[in-house]
Amino acid sequence: MALIKKFRIKSFKQKKPIISLENISLSFKNRVILDNISFVLNHGQILGLLGPNGVGKSTVFNVITGLLKPSHGKIIINNENVIDYPISSRSKKFKIGYVPQYGGYFHDLTLKENLKAIAEIQINDIKKRKIKIDYLISQFELDNVLNIQAKFLSGGQKKKLVIALSLLSDPKVLLLDEPFAALDVLTIKMLKELIVNLQTQNNLSVCICDHQARDLLSCVDVAIILSNGKVIAKGTPSELVNDDKAQSAYFGSSFKFN
Repeated sequence: MALIKKFRIKSFKQKKPIISLENISLSFKNRVILDNISFVLNHGQILGLLGPNGVGKSTVFNVITGLLKPSHGKIIINNENVIDYPISSRSKKFKIGYVPQYGGYFHDLTLKENLKAIAEIQINDIKKRKIKIDYLISQFELDNVLNIQAKFLSGGQKKKLVIALSLLSDPKVLLLDEPFAALDVLTIKMLKELIVNLQTQNNLSVCICDHQARDLLSCVDVAIILSNGKVIAKGTPSELVNDDKAQSAYFGSSFKFN
């Protein structure tokens, strides 16, 4: 399988964290979901979160966005602890965009009506609003489905729409929750290319969580493995697949991603 990325950033000349999770813990009743988790997303980096279903990947996103408050730890965004900030502040002040695994659009509105509806909330200037919508339609090649109700779009078209909606606010960070789930091979390839383009063309920092290891590893710079609520391994894709802990807990000894 050919790698999607034409290059891979193995080290950053100036490592500049945009989001840092420090010793984050979270429990539901007696069940530990996140157990003293720490990791960093740097500016201009694509970071992957890997692990089996139920390991806490989506919970990490809920903690970052403010949907859930951890019982312990810090969330540092642009050098500021946002642990007590509400969802709206994290989104607007710190420019955090979120693409959920399911939904994220108005089912009965057309694709263009969806873009207009969210743009009216995010962009006050009417002229700038139109320019932004037209730009996203062109960037995601959505011209031929503008007047189709969102519920009738294909899986890939829906995912493009939700990503486009998240970009209306010009985020600095984009969180993608299981973007490859339930999609065919060609659509997944298209999405991976789109994600890499967002990094290179829009200068976005991107964090992706998924359990489809090959697809995720082919488009990220670095990744972490979650197991039993803990981070058990970190590194570049090639480092991770050769990591004994990652092999034992997740990949298996025969796993290859290229």
